[in-house]
Order: sequence, then structure tokens, then C-alpha cells
Amino acid sequence: MYKYKGLSKAQGHQGQNKTGILLVNLGTPDEPTTPSVRRYLAEFLADPRVVEIPRFIWMLILHGIILRTRPAKSAALYKSVWTEDGSPLMAITKQQQHKLSQLLQAEANDTQVYIAMRYGNPSIASTLQQMQHDGVNKIVVLPLYPQYAAPTTGTVFDAIAKELTQWRLVPSLHFINGYYDNPLFIKALARSIRDDFEQNGQPQKLILSYHGMPERNLHLGDPYYCYCIATTKAVAAELGLSEDQYMSTFQSRFGKAKWLTPYTDETLAGLPAKGVKDIAVICPAFSADCLETLEEICEENKEVFEQAGGESYRYIAALNADDDHIEMMLDVVKPYL
Repeated sequence: MYKYKGLSKAQGHQGQNKTGILLVNLGTPDEPTTPSVRRYLAEFLADPRVVEIPRFIWMLILHGIILRTRPAKSAALYKSVWTEDGSPLMAITKQQQHKLSQLLQAEANDTQVYIAMRYGNPSIASTLQQMQHDGVNKIVVLPLYPQYAAPTTGTVFDAIAKELTQWRLVPSLHFINGYYDNPLFIKALARSIRDDFEQNGQPQKLILSYHGMPERNLHLGDPYYCYCIATTKAVAAELGLSEDQYMSTFQSRFGKAKWLTPYTDETLAGLPAKGVKDIAVICPAFSADCLETLEEICEENKEVFEQAGGESYRYIAALNADDDHIEMMLDVVKPYL
């Protein structure tokens, strides 16, 4: 290959063939402290895809009220779930990266796995720059959100596009926008539920709790709700559950707007009065346990259920770094390697 005089070997465009798999999750504060949480929330809640309120009005609310009051409360919650390895979400994502890298050694030795967080560190921009430095010329992006939603998967694409607009040579790019009905994903969820049932007994009702979003998003064309229901039905079919043995709910709402229903907390508060006092809860929208599962579901919602008269409440962990979860990730990215 001809090389123009004065170019270094790296600048000679030698036709490298290196693939990078980019695993992306939502993000986490660097520390469970008020200043760190404030920085994280400022970035997260300023994303126009996350909060679709007229920009000027929302910025006044965000900086005038929310970032003055919420960080201290959230920092205390993060501290309650923090581990020796740091944020649970970050620690688990690193485990997923390591195990997927091990699987790939037998599949494609010219492929490297990277991780990034949509908000916080390591940022998508910094990770893409590292991939560029490493000579990656083909990128496969796997946002770790099984069910596509504009405020999650969509905003990952936004951040990637923003960074790549600054690159002289744009790499080959494959963006995977979801895997809500992937057979290996459904089987992995069903296996984790079946394991729990075998160990603890089958509850009166299985609650599949998904992260909520404003109902308005559904009417504007966001398919998230439909994908969540499809995941639930596929898992129930895999387990052979009848319709009265499970239900889908939605958690983590805030603000006064109507969000997707039924709400998880209100559902749990009402079940004991209907004679349902033994339940298990799983969160199929979360690929890794985090604040919303370990604190909101394991602690807050358990208390809601028990105070309403519930007797047996247990949370079934996210798939995290389970072997069949990692094998599913390989199955999703393999066609693009």
C-alpha cells in the first residue's frame, strides 16, 4: 500500500480490521455523595429525551428546585446500596464485559469489548475516543436495555452520533436497538424465575415490574410499553403460567403527569386486600441490578406490600453476569462480528 511521505504508520491507513463491542448502560454517580449525585442528575435530567418538557421551563425547575433538594436524598439511597467495588451497576457491567470478552476469545480474537455509561463515567465520548485510539474500525453498539425506549436506547444513539460527527473517518457502525423478544433472553429470564420457584415455592402471583415512562410517550409512538408486554407474555408462556398467575406493572415514576400503568407501588398496596399475600417480583427491563431494583423494589416496595398486609415478598435478581445472560449478549452481537 502506498503511503504519503511524512505520515506515521498509524496515519498510513493500512486497512486495519478490528471490531469493538460497546456495552452501554444508563450510568451512575462516581461516589454516593451529594456533589457527585448532583453532577450525575444534572447531566441525566437535562437530556431532552429524558424529560420532554419545554426546555426553558424545565431548566428553571431542574436548577431551581430539583438539583437543590434531590441530590442529598438520592446520595443517601445510593450509599445504602454501594459496595466495596463501588456502584452495583458499574461493578456488574464490568463483570459482563469480562465474561463476554472471555466468550469472544473463541469466536473472534480481533474483537474487544468496551463499556460506557450514557450519563457519568466512563462516558460514551471518552470510550469511543479510546476505541479510535485502539484502531477499532468497526463498532457494534449494544445498549443494555432489552426493550427499546427513546429516553434510554434512543439517547444512546444521540450521544454516539454527536461524538462521531467530529471524526474524520467514521467507522462501520451497527446499532442494536433492543432484544425484548430474543429467545435466549426469554429463556434466561424464565430460568431465573424457575430457579427461584424451585427454591422458595411458587408464589400466588409473579409481578414483572418495568421502569415507567410518561403515557404521553406511548401515544407519540414510543414502542416501549408494547415491548414490555411482549416480554411478559413470552416469559409467561415459557413458564407455562396462566393469566391470573402474573402481571406487568411500571415503577419509578416522578412528576404529576400520568405514567404507564398499573403502577408497581399502588398495585402492591392493593394486592393483599384481594387475597394475594405471597408474591415474587422481577424487573425484566434492567440488565443489571441498580438503585431502582436494590432500593426501590427490594426495600421501598417490600415495605409498601407488607404494610398493606402482605406476608411473603421476594425480589428475583436481574440477570446481571449470569452465564446464560452473557451467552444471550453474544447471540445478539454475533451476526455483526
